[in-house]
Amino acid sequence: MECKICTEQTTAVFEARMLCKYTITYYHCQHCGFLQTEEPYWLDEAYKSPINIMDTGILSRNIRLSEITAALLYSSFNIRKKYLDFAGGYGIFTRLMRDIGFDFYWHDPYTENMVSRGFEYDGNDCNDIELITSFESFEHFTNPIEEIENMLAISKNIIFSTSLMPTPMPQPEQWWYYGLEHGQHISFFSCKTLEYIAQKYGLNLYSDNGDIHMFTTKNIVDFDRVFKRLKKGRSRYLFLRDIKRKLDSKTMADMNYIKNLSV
Repeated sequence: MECKICTEQTTAVFEARMLCKYTITYYHCQHCGFLQTEEPYWLDEAYKSPINIMDTGILSRNIRLSEITAALLYSSFNIRKKYLDFAGGYGIFTRLMRDIGFDFYWHDPYTENMVSRGFEYDGNDCNDIELITSFESFEHFTNPIEEIENMLAISKNIIFSTSLMPTPMPQPEQWWYYGLEHGQHISFFSCKTLEYIAQKYGLNLYSDNGDIHMFTTKNIVDFDRVFKRLKKGRSRYLFLRDIKRKLDSKTMADMNYIKNLSV
């Protein structure tokens, strides 16, 4: 099977029981370190609900990621530019970032925007987007390179999350992130994979070597120092305090904007 990242030939490494009913094969690429399932014929069944019922961390994760992202944007980007949450789910992250004061917009063709309605990305202002966020989406991509290129056509700066594959490669029963119960995770990245993608597109890669990563054209000299601080809740609180002194929350302004739309 051809690797969906680098097109080299892959090797079948193990089988697993998906959705408690399908035996599927996983293929590993020695060249770029990517792990993928066989062609995912079960996705219509897996996505009966776009957000799977087992995602109990959806709110705590979005709160944590909003704090970390706000600090990264504050330290390295123009905080008054426009931003886009790609594969934004129910709109939770977009709403949180607008509540802080960032001009964030939502995009997700597969999920209903429930909490950031009125702030959908229409695709008409690609040149105005400073940075894209895309959290817990890369592992869902059937064609990851195509999706990454869609993002890069909008902005060359991307903050995203996906749990990196441990070394050695875990067996199906050894890693919860395979998501066998819900069947939605089909693409798995290693550090080597992310390095390959960054080099392919001439980008810098920054990563916590866990679940948060960034592709960017910027040279962020103090990324490791900043990120170590962000691991601590107290440091995130201090960052947010400083940010809120410079930005006005959009919560009330957005309500008035929506109210005027309906008049």
